[in-house]
Amino acid sequence: MSKIGRKPIGIGTVQVQIKGQEVHFKGKKNSGVYVLPDVLSAQIKDNNLLLLPTTGKSSQNVQRDVNRVWGLHRALLTNEINGADKPFEKEVIINGLGFKAALSGQNIVFSLGFSHKIPFDLPKEVTLEVDKSGQKLMFRSSNKFLLGHVCSMIKALRPPEPYKGTGIRLATDVIARKAGKTKAA
Repeated sequence: MSKIGRKPIGIGTVQVQIKGQEVHFKGKKNSGVYVLPDVLSAQIKDNNLLLLPTTGKSSQNVQRDVNRVWGLHRALLTNEINGADKPFEKEVIINGLGFKAALSGQNIVFSLGFSHKIPFDLPKEVTLEVDKSGQKLMFRSSNKFLLGHVCSMIKALRPPEPYKGTGIRLATDVIARKAGKTKAA
């Protein structure tokens, strides 16, 4: 039995309807449909959504595959339902002298120490707040996967370097600092 898959999903204030293999959800921030594979079924019990394997073939290899799919789809469905109620947030920090970001509409313009400015088109599902210094960015989205993808693409523009620590990083990232050159005696 899957350890992740058997955990109930708390619905909270999100409206959830089950129509066969489709789970329809509607919250304050997002709504959508999540389609379950044929080996799983969903049911609502005590304001919780439960995913259960459908009964069928019970060989060991089939059961192992069902357990993998069970935990995966439970985690993905949890992210969809939680994002429909409250958006996910990630904070990105830009560190470096003169490094900053400016928001203009749905575009971000980065100044990262290169000879040119770098434009970045922000998807419409992702919102951004930039502080006054332009070095702390707060991204919000109801889609957890898209939010992580956008933050990783922005981090790739100027990854943090280990000597001075300059570059773009997530607030949760820890930079392994290296010692610089020393004078030999």
